[in-house]
Amino acid sequence: AAVRLPTVRSPLLRLTVTVPVAVTLCRSVAPAVFRVNRPTLALLTLPVVFPAVVAMGFDPIWFGVIVIVMGEIGLVTPPVGLTVFVVSSVAKVPLDKVFRGAMPFLLAEAVMIALLLAFPEIATFLPKLMK
Repeated sequence: AAVRLPTVRSPLLRLTVTVPVAVTLCRSVAPAVFRVNRPTLALLTLPVVFPAVVAMGFDPIWFGVIVIVMGEIGLVTPPVGLTVFVVSSVAKVPLDKVFRGAMPFLLAEAVMIALLLAFPEIATFLPKLMK
């Protein structure tokens, strides 16, 4: 049987509980994202991780957004960096130049992850309007 954790109502208290758990989750998933393509990672980890994340009280939509953004980061970081290799070969530009050009986008995605960790309502605002 699944254990249901209490929902934290206070925004400040929620940040002190949510952010460390979510950061730990991102830190544990990030090395795999950089080495394995996204569909493989999803098939290997989500059946195990998703029920635990939901049992901890995290929103499934928010978790899905975090997984997708982490996968996007993995597509532009070495050693896999599939998107960077494709851009390099199609545009006939050296690989190091493409990696340097992708760095501002990585910074923006890192900021986006930080905002999603601090304010999960960003990811759940529109779906909640549909209810």
